[in-house]
Amino acid sequence: MGKTIIEKIIANHSGQTVSPGDIIDMTIDTRVARDFGGANVVKNLEDHDLPIDDPNKTFFTFDCNPGGSSQKYATNQQLCRDFARRNGIKIYDINEGIGTHLVIDEGLVCPGETLVSTDSHANVIGAIGAFGQGMGDQDIAHAFAKGKVWFKVPPTIKIILSGKPSASATPKDVVLVILKELGANGLLGFASEFYGDYPDKLGLAGRITISSMTTEMGGICSLFPPNEEIIKYCNNVNKKGFEPIFADKDAEYAKTIEIKIDNLAPLISRPGRPEDVVPVTEVQGKKIDSAFIGSCTNGRYEDLLLATNILSHNKVAPGVVLKIVPSTDKIWKRALKEGLISLFKEAGALVGNAGCAGCAEGQIGQNGPGEVTVSTGNRNFAGKQGKGEVYLASPATAVASAIAGHITTADNIPETPTLFPILKGEEKHKKIHPQEYTQKQIKIKGRVWIVDKDNVDTDMIYHNQYLTVTNTDEMAQYAFSNLEGWQDFSQKANPGDILVISGKNFGCGSSRQQAVDCFKALGVNMIIAKSFGAIYERNAINSGFPLMAAQDIGKLNLKNGDEIEVDFLSGEIKKLSTKEIIKASPFSKVQLDIYQRGGLLE
Repeated sequence: MGKTIIEKIIANHSGQTVSPGDIIDMTIDTRVARDFGGANVVKNLEDHDLPIDDPNKTFFTFDCNPGGSSQKYATNQQLCRDFARRNGIKIYDINEGIGTHLVIDEGLVCPGETLVSTDSHANVIGAIGAFGQGMGDQDIAHAFAKGKVWFKVPPTIKIILSGKPSASATPKDVVLVILKELGANGLLGFASEFYGDYPDKLGLAGRITISSMTTEMGGICSLFPPNEEIIKYCNNVNKKGFEPIFADKDAEYAKTIEIKIDNLAPLISRPGRPEDVVPVTEVQGKKIDSAFIGSCTNGRYEDLLLATNILSHNKVAPGVVLKIVPSTDKIWKRALKEGLISLFKEAGALVGNAGCAGCAEGQIGQNGPGEVTVSTGNRNFAGKQGKGEVYLASPATAVASAIAGHITTADNIPETPTLFPILKGEEKHKKIHPQEYTQKQIKIKGRVWIVDKDNVDTDMIYHNQYLTVTNTDEMAQYAFSNLEGWQDFSQKANPGDILVISGKNFGCGSSRQQAVDCFKALGVNMIIAKSFGAIYERNAINSGFPLMAAQDIGKLNLKNGDEIEVDFLSGEIKKLSTKEIIKASPFSKVQLDIYQRGGLLE
């Protein structure tokens, strides 16, 4: 039986033939830490006195908050700079742009190669047919020190995009319809490959858009077979040479999904859930305060050019702010040279430095309570870009809405914009005292807390405004601080309690280790859920924090305050009041080994 692209890449980097489910050690060609995650990577390396395996394959990228807009971010960046200088590591500093784009444009990673990063959207590099995986601080520290990571070979879903979209549809609209069809966990635990006339002819920018947002479907990684344009581009930007990888004709896929994109019209994702996708016409007329064009999903030159073509001879509506953030400095300079920056400025837009601003809490700020934003980003979880509402759409829809003053498509911009007052909000912050973590055991008992939600993401668990915190004990007070109805959880929980998530895909979203460490600091003994986000699961395992997937957890009819007993070796979960038992997934050998050692780096 033939092999998929990911199976071939992993085989080439592990020295053995692999199949889905195998757990192997794989070498990593390119290892990257960002500015906020980088400080914890450095801390892990220094705490364990670990050397750098190969400085020439190791990089820092300061893209999340390039302006160092708080003292904590500035401190973290300087900590990484000092470490890099001592170890001969190259930094792509605050003026360079988004790391996942830089590794492609600078030729740091090629088709068929491997990359890991603290960026949860590292699967962007699947656009060139390379393996990219976002991982937590301990994983990246291990990759820095050892040049490899352990990895479970994922099964692959083959996605066929059939038909031809309408002239007004963009790659962002295509990935939104994929997200609508597959949902927030449709690719959970899977790699994906894209086929069909549309993806075969798609250029780098469009492939980046689609690859980026497979994270929002729970995907491990996504891969496009490289076409002639991609191969030519990669040959031009790197000097080391490469051999592109293609799936065998008889490759075995877990499933094949056909998604029809024929005559696809512009789409938009409604606030709170990226997968809540509807035609733009369904929300047309909704007043907006701001629009954002940028991010690792839509910050390429082609995205900016599309926006200026629509913005030409128009102005941003009074009372609306249009924010533009190119993904890299080279794209920024090209846009300047070719007149795009001037056009943006003349139309009343704010153009920021290259980076992740607008998505994360970067240098151009977040939206406030009551503010409505149309964004080309990839996430609109509550609190992700601030306290307001965020709609996800294409650059065409975002700029058209900024001109109109309300949500609309590029072919339906009114002569007179909608006018309305701007709202301002204030941020609230609450502190409590963290509690101590209890000792780990192989079989544990504890009182349960039931969270009855699917797709609880990392922003709900641990908000991005606290990402600069590196003291683990301090993280306890922020556990669930952004999850509706659970903001006081850290005050109510006791050491030894067990979190039971009756829904799926717990921990989806970003790669932040803090979303695990906050529960450890609080003293939570373990988390049980129907399924977990792929990066979250790795982060918990690597930090020695117990997770268990239990599809049948609902059969126990647990309520808050019930007590259960969990056996990590057998996977048995017992409700103590009734003696009922269900079987969950026991710890794997890798999980048990890391747990017993107290963490990946111990």
